[in-house]
Amino acid sequence: MKKYLCLSFVCLSIFSCGGSEDSGNSIEKENTAPTIPVLLSPTNNKLCIDNLVNFQWDVAVDAEKNPISYQIQVAKDNQFLQIVKTSEGTANAQAISLEKGMAYYWRVKAIDSKNLASKYSSTYNFYTEGTGFSNHLPFSPELVFPASNAVLNTTSVTLKWNASDVDVNDILLYDVFFGTTNPPTQKLGENKTATTLVVDLEASKNYYWRVVVKDNKGGETMGQLWNFKTN
Repeated sequence: MKKYLCLSFVCLSIFSCGGSEDSGNSIEKENTAPTIPVLLSPTNNKLCIDNLVNFQWDVAVDAEKNPISYQIQVAKDNQFLQIVKTSEGTANAQAISLEKGMAYYWRVKAIDSKNLASKYSSTYNFYTEGTGFSNHLPFSPELVFPASNAVLNTTSVTLKWNASDVDVNDILLYDVFFGTTNPPTQKLGENKTATTLVVDLEASKNYYWRVVVKDNKGGETMGQLWNFKTN
């Protein structure tokens, strides 16, 4: 009887120790990226009188309450291929000196202390006032449809884009270049007022297109090269 009692006591001791050891383990919570910042100033399509531009955006939120820093990028094109300034800091505002009489594009992302970043914010554009300027160039056209690198199963498509100008009374006109050569040289639409164009397609082709936006005062801006293909 004593033998059985001793054996039971040893087993209970083992289980008790094992349970105590397991209870000390904790599961580390997975880190998540901060929220995407929302741009505040300068607002989209803004004409900035001063070339020292004060940028501001909403404070991002981190679910794990990790410290957050921000990266701001300012570029001369809406694809951010011509970046003129990249800067990081913990404040949700920054003043940057830029050239006069230029169109600029900006965006911001949030980064937590574990180096996990949000996606970039939406892109805003603005114009810095130049000395003695009476007219400003239109901003680069923005792609609406079809998406870049899209694959289409159709014999025609309606190309769609947007464009804007800080000179609100300017009339914008569009030239559309479209074709299978890169870059496209065939002009399908000239001095169009609409921001759409229907084009016919062939199967198994790569298509390239771009839009040139013009105002009624001689200003002209060539857009980025866009592309898609057909099955």
